[in-house]
Amino acid sequence: MTSFPAPIDPPARLLMGPGPISAYPSVLRAMSAPLIGQYDPFMTSAMAETQELYRQVWSTSNEATLLIDGTSRAGIEAALVSLIRPGDRVLVPVFGRFGHLLAEIAERALAEVHTIETAWGQVFTPSAIEEAIVRVRPTLLALVQGDTSTTMNQPLDEIGAICARHGVLFYSDATASLGGNAFEADAWGLDAATAGLQKCLGGPSGSAPITLSERAVEVVRSRGRVEAGIREEGDPDAADFVRSNYFDLGMILDYWGPRRLNHHTEATSMLYAARECARVLLLEGRDAVIERHRVAGAAMLAGVEALGLTVFGDVAHKMANVVAVEIPEGVPGDAARTALLDDFGIEIGTSFGPLHGRVWRIGTMGYNARKDTVLTTLAALEAILRRFGASVPVGGGVEAAADVFAGRGR
Repeated sequence: MTSFPAPIDPPARLLMGPGPISAYPSVLRAMSAPLIGQYDPFMTSAMAETQELYRQVWSTSNEATLLIDGTSRAGIEAALVSLIRPGDRVLVPVFGRFGHLLAEIAERALAEVHTIETAWGQVFTPSAIEEAIVRVRPTLLALVQGDTSTTMNQPLDEIGAICARHGVLFYSDATASLGGNAFEADAWGLDAATAGLQKCLGGPSGSAPITLSERAVEVVRSRGRVEAGIREEGDPDAADFVRSNYFDLGMILDYWGPRRLNHHTEATSMLYAARECARVLLLEGRDAVIERHRVAGAAMLAGVEALGLTVFGDVAHKMANVVAVEIPEGVPGDAARTALLDDFGIEIGTSFGPLHGRVWRIGTMGYNARKDTVLTTLAALEAILRRFGASVPVGGGVEAAADVFAGRGR
């Protein structure tokens, strides 16, 4: 007799790592809404509403603001493979794992990739980036804003003007930062930016918001090619067309634009989720959500410091929504994380590369950027640290964090 697994029933978890995080309940409800056809008038309206919502999230007037169906990496790849022609010089400043990812994807797009690096836990000065631009003379600068592997938040506010002075396209990966940290696409001179839902936007992984300036759209359109099966007389057929079909932003723009030219079947439930993520953020107020992340992050920072933990990296340039702490000597990092998950249902993260096994990363983002989640996590972490032999002050982390929430701390 054939046996079948039971219906999916995940354990209760409080996701306090670097992402993914616990989604807003209304986002999960939105995902359960009925499916409709991709050319239904309701679908067309929902897509247009989502575009307008994300223009406000990104702080842009860009017409080309939409979603890529896929995880945040799909958004990165769509941007890079569509903006980079084979042989283009691309400059990637690397200050963590995800700078290496941008370089990897640019290399796969057949770019001539140049990198500059700084120590993990630090960020780049504008002058260092400009010096590299003058030396390399790239077509495109690809720069992570918030790199969760190090928790650092790279300042972008001066970079757009530098790129404009030197005729360089400016792309940023804002996967980990958008919604919880300031991001001003137009004011900062971004030509392209991508993100994901699973961090500060408070949704599931699987949809990647993207915005493109008119200059970026011109590059994409200059490489335009419409599939033979749906091509009409006069449609573009560029010789240096984008070498990916799924991630060809020219065809995706046509799908989201007035032509509604068939490209793929829209991921309806993820569209609903992305729309709700933006709606919830804007309903609370963009600045209010950023402030909520700042306060929750400051409370977690005060809490871990009060427990005697050493914070990794340049705290002045830390993202609001995640902190990295050095694992105390003698405490088995992975075993302690497992105990925190098994006994308290709380997930925190380790890191990658040179930081693997050296730090824990604790997130306060999206739906979980709240007082109760911060205090609960600190209380549980204190208990686990004590269990594994660390000497920590009783209640110190919770009290320090509570002071911040009460306006008596940072």
